[in-house]
Amino acid sequence: MLLLRSEEQELRIVLLGLDNAGKTTLLKSLASEEVSTITPTQGFNIKSVHSHGFKLNVWDIGGQRAIRAYWKKYLGSTDLLIYVIDSADQKRFEETGQELSELVEDENLTGVPLLVFANKQDLATASPAAEIAEGLNLHTYRDRPWQIQACSALSGEGIQDGMNWICSEITSRKK
Repeated sequence: MLLLRSEEQELRIVLLGLDNAGKTTLLKSLASEEVSTITPTQGFNIKSVHSHGFKLNVWDIGGQRAIRAYWKKYLGSTDLLIYVIDSADQKRFEETGQELSELVEDENLTGVPLLVFANKQDLATASPAAEIAEGLNLHTYRDRPWQIQACSALSGEGIQDGMNWICSEITSRKK
């Protein structure tokens, strides 16, 4: 008996956000790995995650101010941008909004779908995703599909919903 194996489509996803937003925790949660011991990312992590028949090569790049200058070097051939926000850190909303608006203006990201994870929703001080979307002016992004997804990378809540959006978005673009 011959078994036919369908080839998975590979996608390049860049995972960005300010330091301490929860990018690495999110990535480990996606990969079903232990999330209890995570240290700040010095440089980047790469993980391949299999979802909905896709192989998602996710580049998790550190968010410290000194590293952000290098973000643009990783944007070439990006199929999707995931941007992670610490929903409980209102003091940094302006800073994170500025970084995101600069990113989406990069020519390498023209028309690239954007998924914003409003992370740390498990904290009592977290702002709701809709409020964050408004603060980031996501409604003004007319050149690309975008989605904001409330989540907790620690508990995993909301992560699969974001992955479902990614896979349906990529599938609809390939038609």
